[in-house]
Amino acid sequence: MKKSLIALSFGTLGLGIAEFVMMGILPNVAHALDISIPSAGHFISAYALGVCCGAPMLILLRRRPMRQTLLFLVALMMAGSFCAALAPSYWMMLIARFVSGLPHGAYFGVASIVASRLAKPGKEAEAVAVMIAGMTVANLLGVPFGTLLSTFLSWRLVFALVVLWGALTLWAIRHWVPDMDPLPDTGFRGQFLFLRHLAPWLILATTMLGNGGAFCWYSYVSPMLTSISGFRPEAITGLMVLAGGGMVLGNLCGGWLSVRFTPGRTAAAMQGLMALALLAIFYLAPYRWVAVGLMCVVTFCLFAVSSPQQFLIIKFSPGGEMLGAASAQIAFNLGNAIGAYAGGLPIEAGLDYRYPALIGLLFALLGFAILVYFSRRYEKRAR
Repeated sequence: MKKSLIALSFGTLGLGIAEFVMMGILPNVAHALDISIPSAGHFISAYALGVCCGAPMLILLRRRPMRQTLLFLVALMMAGSFCAALAPSYWMMLIARFVSGLPHGAYFGVASIVASRLAKPGKEAEAVAVMIAGMTVANLLGVPFGTLLSTFLSWRLVFALVVLWGALTLWAIRHWVPDMDPLPDTGFRGQFLFLRHLAPWLILATTMLGNGGAFCWYSYVSPMLTSISGFRPEAITGLMVLAGGGMVLGNLCGGWLSVRFTPGRTAAAMQGLMALALLAIFYLAPYRWVAVGLMCVVTFCLFAVSSPQQFLIIKFSPGGEMLGAASAQIAFNLGNAIGAYAGGLPIEAGLDYRYPALIGLLFALLGFAILVYFSRRYEKRAR
């Protein structure tokens, strides 16, 4: 495996910890800043808002060499996490989380293109999967470790750890990623011309729907495992590690399958499998280890569609490749937010924790239908 791709995955690992660890340390942060847990939940929303606002800044960086852009984005990630580690109040933490989210989508946009350029012909989707792998490792190891660090020492050390990891990432990118010229400058207007076509909109829609379907249910997986499946609360951390393992395997398999078949067909198959798993969860959640196995299938599919979709948006965004790839991260985060909200509706209505899976099923089926249409219309024509 090329060291340059490993360096890129270092960046996604740091961003993954910065984004997802807040969910595990939320009570500790709320207690330290003397705010309620719902108020602390705003820190998750602030990061997602930063992702959405930061992705378009690639338009301003389009003329810079891509390695320089990556170094700047990692430094911005470090700055946000450094401020979060020292934040003395709610408002300072809110600003720090917003700043931490700014480089997220932009980094994925640039790193996806760099990974594609570094790959051998026909292996681009596999290279993108290696770049994304850092995000899955963050869920497998980084987030549980950060939660333990927060429990036994201090939540501020978690963000300090992200800063240190960012320093290592800067070194790796500086020494392992080769110099690359920026993409041909199509001008400000040219960055958006790809949006005149249907294909990128279909890809972004399926990204949002796929993640929305998974997070409809996954946002409430802990109470489902305890109240429906019968696990004890102290077992949840270990089960989340298993879920993270599903993400790692799904990401790697998604890239591998995209090379051997096509990205669109791979994403459609994984989206269909996710829909079947969500349906099975509704009926089989009371059976402990069946529920755990189905949880891993959903997290497997969640990231098995990521690298195919990330590669496809680059391919179908001529002239605005970086903006297109960054837009996929906006769609990803919108799907998370919409899914979490939609999955909570049946719970607020008094239904049990199996019902978010049914809401997620509707999202996943719609995403599957769009992917099938996309593959038949665009990939079949290309072949």
